[in-house]
Amino acid sequence: MSRKYFGTDGIRGTVGQAPITPDFVLRLAHAVGRVLKKSEARPTVLIGKDTRISGYMLESALESGFNSAGVDVMLLGPLPTPGVAYLTRAQRASLGVVISASHNPFADNGIKFFSAHGAKLPDDWEREVEAALDEAPVWADSANLGKTRRLDDAAGRYIEFCKSTFANDLTLKGIKIVVDAAHGAAYQIAPMVFHELGADVVAIGCTPDGLNINHEVGATHPEALVAAVKAQHADFGVALDGDADRLQLVDAEGRLYNGDELLYIMVDERLGRDEHVPGVVGTLMTNMAVEVALKARGVQFVRAKVGDRYVLEELDKHKWLLGGEGSGHLLALDKNTTGDGLISALQILQACVRSGKSVAELLHDVTLFPQTLINVRLQPGQDWQASAGLAGAIKAVEAELGANGRVLIRASGTEPLVRVMVEARDAAQAKRCAQTIAATLAG
Repeated sequence: MSRKYFGTDGIRGTVGQAPITPDFVLRLAHAVGRVLKKSEARPTVLIGKDTRISGYMLESALESGFNSAGVDVMLLGPLPTPGVAYLTRAQRASLGVVISASHNPFADNGIKFFSAHGAKLPDDWEREVEAALDEAPVWADSANLGKTRRLDDAAGRYIEFCKSTFANDLTLKGIKIVVDAAHGAAYQIAPMVFHELGADVVAIGCTPDGLNINHEVGATHPEALVAAVKAQHADFGVALDGDADRLQLVDAEGRLYNGDELLYIMVDERLGRDEHVPGVVGTLMTNMAVEVALKARGVQFVRAKVGDRYVLEELDKHKWLLGGEGSGHLLALDKNTTGDGLISALQILQACVRSGKSVAELLHDVTLFPQTLINVRLQPGQDWQASAGLAGAIKAVEAELGANGRVLIRASGTEPLVRVMVEARDAAQAKRCAQTIAATLAG
């Protein structure tokens, strides 16, 4: 059975339009509460949020829905998504709930859930919740209503947790870091983490007003960070997105590094400490140069579908710890159970401090392959997958590239487009090959 409301990362949409309305969110929480009560007499749920103005309304609706089903609630206030995952485990709660639309603009919002172990919940659980949504509510009587309290030191607990992932024998003293929290959930927490580890911190994107989350700042708009690093003559720049599960990093030269490169550094740092890294998970879009460099170090590399949910699934399947996407969703499952922008940044800074090398020096063996991406609009009814001409063009390009490149053809999930991506050591070759394949599709 397909899911009606849940997408790849919870339920998300425009506030005031179904399903992101207070009446639906109250019903959702009530349904989740009833599912929880099947296995636990008195569940406790944690609720954290980002800085969107709609968070207040949705928080109240969730609270009422859970209480009405006899579920206790603990309010965390503004807190990064990975912070909610951590505190759900630390507080031995039944469930963690995050009110956030991540990197989307302020007019959107969403609800996502974490299990008692701080992990994303399976599709079957989401289907059970959707089935409960179709049933009539069963309101708890007054004596059995849930109660709500606030965890006043939630931010402080998460700050200490983040700091605990940075090596005790190292410090950030003498390092100047520009921190951009996208006017989002980490606006207070991110500057404090780096400051308490000794860094000289310059904060931008840390003055939320409910309407400015992700607006021209943060991981999705890194040009603000690049400009600030240059203006402040800083050593590093760290940009997070609205819920702080994504990282972009800039060095003293103002060069921006993507998630593929940062993932390699995380692996390299562990190998340098003689840790065993059996394998790493990337996605279909991960740059081939990273795969080549990892295999040269004896590390297996597996590609998942695009999306941190699918990276997590592959990591679980192989029992590996490290994975990520070029967008900056990085996973170190021995540090946290979900993608964590702050902890990922600390892993990169730790590698630089321990080695005494810059980010560029740590990536000496990794030169990203040029990629050409062409979107081809399909004609109505066009069955591109059955095209013999396309299959022949792909086969010819793959034969030409050999081990020095690759081809990726995938359909857009939202538009009648096919995305043609060719990656090669030579930029001109990548462009020419991509155009050849695209012409076959468009022809």
